[in-house]
Amino acid sequence: MSLDVDIELVRDSFHLVARFSAQPGLTALFGRSGSGKSTLVDIVAGLVRPDRGRVAVDGKLLLSTEQDVFVPSHLRRIGYVFQDSRLFPHLSVRRNLLYGRWFTRHDGNGAATGLEAVVALLGIGHLLERRPGSLSGGEKQRVAIGRALLAHPRLLLMDEPLASLDDARRAEILPFIERLRDEAGVPILYVSHSVAEVARLATTVVLLNDGKVTATGPVVDILPQADSGEGGSVLDAVVTKHDARFQLTTLATRAGDLQVPQLSAPVGSTVRAYIRARDVMLALEPPSQISALNVLAARVAAIVDAGRAQADVRLDCNGAAVTARVTARSVEGLALAPGRPVHAVIKSVSFERS
Repeated sequence: MSLDVDIELVRDSFHLVARFSAQPGLTALFGRSGSGKSTLVDIVAGLVRPDRGRVAVDGKLLLSTEQDVFVPSHLRRIGYVFQDSRLFPHLSVRRNLLYGRWFTRHDGNGAATGLEAVVALLGIGHLLERRPGSLSGGEKQRVAIGRALLAHPRLLLMDEPLASLDDARRAEILPFIERLRDEAGVPILYVSHSVAEVARLATTVVLLNDGKVTATGPVVDILPQADSGEGGSVLDAVVTKHDARFQLTTLATRAGDLQVPQLSAPVGSTVRAYIRARDVMLALEPPSQISALNVLAARVAAIVDAGRAQADVRLDCNGAAVTARVTARSVEGLALAPGRPVHAVIKSVSFERS
């Protein structure tokens, strides 16, 4: 299944223009607050009508201003998961899960999910007889996702579903969204302004800036272009070795080998490494006798002003892109310029299963 979007909307001084396609997997709408992410999702859901455009799921028109087609939201077969779970407090988890099926005819298309499959996918079997008031924030969101899946959607929309959760609850639910991405079999359109979240979850990124799509493509190519204020790099990696003595795992990347705290992933499996720009230091000579385990040979590709007397130094590490955020004083003191050889000292790496 696929999603095709080509729309335009003008509201007062805001002008939204977006054109992209999403395939099975998770497509992240990524950008700063006010860039148009949630409005775009509401257009796909049928909650907002654009001035011009077309929306189709698997070739079926949901909206076409040219052909005067507008399928009402309740007939679009789209699951929607909001920031807050919006569960019915007087119903049990089981009855909340089954609520969506009352309004859905299942024609054999969409997510092929029954109650038992959804419960297993989301790990909520022990919650079925409880009411929402007794659940944690992460548990509520898992139930909300399950309710959306049980409507057998052709497409799943998730509008910052982790925004209201603390770090512990966010860590609890992320693995379930990964399983959803890999096993549900429907495209997921996912809104976020968290670089780390997108780096972990997305297969494709649609970059939005002031109502315009500025880039679309694989997460490893697009996320480093994002003007997120945080900055970072995404590297595809393969687990090559585990060191039981020091509880370390070696990852092979195009940029070079990385050692990270030991993973449970088996040797040969693929992971995605995210390196925050602020966790990269630069040295002109190979550093010695330092605590950091990861040092990559690189050349400066570009230097971009990051504001507040800081700069993003974009590095070419054997063809892989890595970004270091350093002070303007360091740029001057090290005489950094495109083409200059440097060594990138990696202080920390976030790693997740691909």
